[in-house]
Amino acid sequence: MSVVIRLQRTGKPKQAHFRLVAIEKRRGSTGKPLEVLGNYDPTGETAVKKLAVRRDRYEVWLKNGALPSQTVATLVRAIDGKKP
Repeated sequence: MSVVIRLQRTGKPKQAHFRLVAIEKRRGSTGKPLEVLGNYDPTGETAVKKLAVRRDRYEVWLKNGALPSQTVATLVRAIDGKKP
């Protein structure tokens, strides 16, 4: 079982909102996630207001071998204050 951490789109058309989820790689874009780790609101003013992550659970999934998508890795680095 290969697990990835990625964004899952929710919300209305033209009002996107995303969930940060740990999900099996082979499941589709609307598949049931193993765990919801946070959310991402692209209309937020700053990176910290845009992304809310349960860091403890995010770290657990990384330690267990889950791979974050490139977008998720960039967003998490942005809220940590590191260059993407």
